[in-house]
Amino acid sequence: MNNFSYIQVASTKEATTAKAADKQAAFIGGGTTLIDIMKSDIEQHSLLIDINKLALLGIADDAATGLRIGALERMSAVGEHPLVVQGYPVISESLLASASPQLRNMASMGGNLLQKTRCGYYRDVAFPCNKRVPGSGCPAQTGDNRTLAILGGSPNCIATHASDLAVALVALDAKLTLESPKGTTRVVPLLDFYKLPGATPQLENHLAPGELIIAITVPAAAHARRSHYLKVRDRASYAYALVSAAVGLDVQNGVIKSARAALGGVGTVPWRVPAVEKYLVGKPVSEDNFRAAAALAVREAAPREHNKFKIELAQSTLTRAFLEIA
Repeated sequence: MNNFSYIQVASTKEATTAKAADKQAAFIGGGTTLIDIMKSDIEQHSLLIDINKLALLGIADDAATGLRIGALERMSAVGEHPLVVQGYPVISESLLASASPQLRNMASMGGNLLQKTRCGYYRDVAFPCNKRVPGSGCPAQTGDNRTLAILGGSPNCIATHASDLAVALVALDAKLTLESPKGTTRVVPLLDFYKLPGATPQLENHLAPGELIIAITVPAAAHARRSHYLKVRDRASYAYALVSAAVGLDVQNGVIKSARAALGGVGTVPWRVPAVEKYLVGKPVSEDNFRAAAALAVREAAPREHNKFKIELAQSTLTRAFLEIA
């Protein structure tokens, strides 16, 4: 682990200015991922900017504006909050299916959305990795790729996005509020926030230099109230998703008026599946319709040798998630 400096800031302006002035600086909230990757020499930061004193807390729900969550709220607090449990169960379930209770008590909402992949080649500096060292190669293409992505990959990277929360938020059209070093804010749909790896897998999102996540907002909707997160993993506790599904339905008189669906564990980014949603609208609730819709979710899958099983697993997980709220 490299030597680094540490400061604690009292305002978002102070935080973003310090970050913009040092390209090797990093914000630290809970630090549950950052400290790991620094101790493993995956990343070396010259300065850690502690943002825990900033006024970025609060969980509020309004019929007109939807759910607003401060970026420094802890995962456990949001996952157990009555407004989230009752109005946005897919968010609550995704959070409570993540990590361990100890980590959820420490990890922040904003930090969770920026967590690094669990790809073993990225996490082991003994191997080349285009995401860690651009241009060095991607041994995952032909190596141990059982847990890696079948959607959104490129010849340069097939690392799977690790966040459960991001899958649920993408399904519900969540947006991020970002603040720049100039003090201006902008709102970005989470669906547009992440970048596919393409030829530059080291660039994972559209954060500008110095920008800080301030809050997460989620529109209120009937399909949010009737929603569900289903996670399939190798063991029941503290394991990342092999496949997960975040779904929502608005059903009136047995007919689907709106649907939302996203997959985790299969994409290089949280993977929204609009073809599934479009197929279901106007159709009656039935297992056959859910199975037909789920088949559309993996039409563009490009599996490698050891993760072909994810194609069938993704379809069955998505179908089961819909059936559990139908």
